[in-house]
Amino acid sequence: MIQNLHRVLQLIEGAWRKTRVLVIGDVMLDRYIWGDVERISPEAPVPIVRASHSSAQPGGAGNVAMNIAGLGATATLFGFCGEDVEQNVLQGCLQAAGIEAMIIPVATHPTTVKLRILGGKQQMLRLDTEMTNGYPIEAHQALLKNIERELSSADAVILSDYAKGVLTEAVCQDVIQMSRRLRVPVLVDPKQRSFARYHGATTICPNLSELSLATGIPSSRLNALLEQGQKLVSALELNSLTVTMSEKGIVVLSHDSKFVAPAMARQVFDVSGAGDTVIATLALGVASGIEMETAVQLANIAAGIVVSKVGTVPVDRDELLTSLTPEIELHAEEKILSLDRLRMRAAAWRSAEQSIVFTNGCFDLLHLGHITLLESARREGDRLIVAINSDSSVQELKGPSRPIVNERDRARTLAALSAVDAIVIFNDPTPLALIEALRPDVIVKGGDYNENSVVGAKEVLSWGGRVQIVPTVHGFSTTNMIAKAMRANSR
Repeated sequence: MIQNLHRVLQLIEGAWRKTRVLVIGDVMLDRYIWGDVERISPEAPVPIVRASHSSAQPGGAGNVAMNIAGLGATATLFGFCGEDVEQNVLQGCLQAAGIEAMIIPVATHPTTVKLRILGGKQQMLRLDTEMTNGYPIEAHQALLKNIERELSSADAVILSDYAKGVLTEAVCQDVIQMSRRLRVPVLVDPKQRSFARYHGATTICPNLSELSLATGIPSSRLNALLEQGQKLVSALELNSLTVTMSEKGIVVLSHDSKFVAPAMARQVFDVSGAGDTVIATLALGVASGIEMETAVQLANIAAGIVVSKVGTVPVDRDELLTSLTPEIELHAEEKILSLDRLRMRAAAWRSAEQSIVFTNGCFDLLHLGHITLLESARREGDRLIVAINSDSSVQELKGPSRPIVNERDRARTLAALSAVDAIVIFNDPTPLALIEALRPDVIVKGGDYNENSVVGAKEVLSWGGRVQIVPTVHGFSTTNMIAKAMRANSR
């Protein structure tokens, strides 16, 4: 269960647009050649991959920035690249993703490239092009100057260390000290044997192998390893140590406490890039002021999404929101949305290839006829949006004595129904503006309508949708219920 679900959904559905994260570290280009394996080479005992297509995307610190951007926030990326063809490919990928790239070309080094060859979903070979013998001091000076200029407008900083030479001890300490003075949180993905260069960061996020290397305690002795991790929190003046433990989940260690977020059960195809997703999601959570425990739970869900894919693939906002659907269904209030947030949620449903059904009404004094309509509507697609008239709109339609139940209570009652996925309240005489904004696949109305009298029918048909008229349950209406109550009261 996600703690503070309401705040988390607000962040995903819009608030992260105002969040800016600086990602500093080893930027790479991940290249892929995809194909199928049908036979073994006659020249050597190796499989022959029949290539079908290729792709390229930012890797290393670049993949961290891709995750930040995919979750709807602003990512500014700092690092080095070569003066080569790969630089142009990398810059093009970053620009297409909307990432602010402040990457310094260095003539003495190539752009770091990881080329992976895949047969089906299986990685057959990885070929690395890199030089790790240190960058010129002038390059590091230019890097720090760029960071200092941008840091005051940042909400969080990520140091993404892949041990390729960008994050020297001096760079790490300069960035951490500048960030501390500005009260900007710093999160570190470490690759060094010693964590000393990250002294003073907000949190360091090693996996079990990295923590084992740093402490000298084998990962098989889990309790002893985590105890030593807690000692590092005090020794390095951290707020916490956040340890990813693969199928065991993520544990947050402070100097006197331990919190474990269990891993999400997923079919795992590829763990590459999962750490990048974790630290990106954590950074956005910390930058937004949510509790570390909640941020870790969210990061666990995000990591579960990316490990179910082949290759290094960043998470995106729609996927994360869709993964929270089981939680949303248990919190009726989270189904009542503004139009802006409903657009976000509808986009997430569409990205999951789910069809959207729309119906509307006053729904004053909920009765069996309403329930039957909503259940029938839900069967017409994957997700059901119910638009309800506001109190002022009901008064214009039904008279000054209506509604009997106010709009918030009507919305809350409808949201408690399992057939309903989202509620939106509208003031207009008709829901046409909502229909045009949400573009549902199906509009459903009761049997007292026909296709020609349904508001929005022409529009939904124009984009390939349909209109469905469902039978009305005779004898049930709010007007009849009110009349019956008045007769009983007059006796």
